[in-house]
Amino acid sequence: MDNILNYSLEELSNWMKENKESAFRSKQVFSWIYKGVWKFEDMKNLPKTTIEKLNNSFSIEKPKIVHKYESKLDKTTKFLFAFNDGNIIESVVMKYKHGNSICISTQVGCRMGCKFCASTLEGRIRNLTAGEMLAEVLLAQETIGERISNIVLMGSGEPLDNFDNVTKFIELVNADYGLNIGQRHITLSTCGLVPKIYELADKGYSITLAISLHASNDKRRREIMPIAKKYSIDEILKACDYYIEKTKRRITFEYSLVSGINDSVEDAIELSQLLKGRLCHVNLIPVNEIKENTLRRPSKKTIEEFERTLNKYKIEVTVRREMGSDIDAACGQLRRKYLEGRD
Repeated sequence: MDNILNYSLEELSNWMKENKESAFRSKQVFSWIYKGVWKFEDMKNLPKTTIEKLNNSFSIEKPKIVHKYESKLDKTTKFLFAFNDGNIIESVVMKYKHGNSICISTQVGCRMGCKFCASTLEGRIRNLTAGEMLAEVLLAQETIGERISNIVLMGSGEPLDNFDNVTKFIELVNADYGLNIGQRHITLSTCGLVPKIYELADKGYSITLAISLHASNDKRRREIMPIAKKYSIDEILKACDYYIEKTKRRITFEYSLVSGINDSVEDAIELSQLLKGRLCHVNLIPVNEIKENTLRRPSKKTIEEFERTLNKYKIEVTVRREMGSDIDAACGQLRRKYLEGRD
């Protein structure tokens, strides 16, 4: 049985016509779904015969909330969602003055192997469908009782490793018949799958692309990111230049600062030289410490010196404000802790 959340308006309209229903019923169905209705029987303006056909062909797959954690520090809310097959993923809602942002997962686990990330420790179990990603947003929005206006594809998983489902999700969540979240309010984070960056650029979206760089040279990057053995920084930057040219959008380079690994002034100078003249912004992220490795966060003084050096070389930079630190809100931490406790 198909999950109707995977369907676009056009696809559902075609199904309606094939099943001797009026195409306008599709808009009625989606109107209910995007208001948070999860049962066809509760869609009051649908005839019983239409509801029966829908029930025979579709499900509306609502994940189960396994746990919900709320930060006492900044109102960040972290969800552990379970799908029908028992797989667990996590999503985080962050509240800002400009609106609510959600960081969603795109895969169950991840196969990229980045040393600083807890979500990659068991590898990738499976991809999420576009509808499952959409359900993360719908259920989180329903639970907090407020509209979500910004989406970050930066939770568990590598979005470009699940390209078709992720791009369909972007189109579904952007659609005016759905949540109507503008593409400029969507950020996609990738560790740098070069061919897919070109493919994404050719889609012509106006989303923000964020590149997980985390090092200023290939040698150091290979130490913490296995993907660096496949694609060099030079190849990634050429793909980024193409993306900027095609979309006219500024790229964010994410840089996790790890004590004694990539946090020196020399690293900052080298990073500045790499990015000089590009339409970009650097997001410095003091590394989230996890028990499975020895990577440690630099001192506040070191972080400030790194930021100062980038500013000196005219590179736009911010230091990410840590959200939900009291609820293990960083990527993959909570899911792993839950799975360890279940075993």
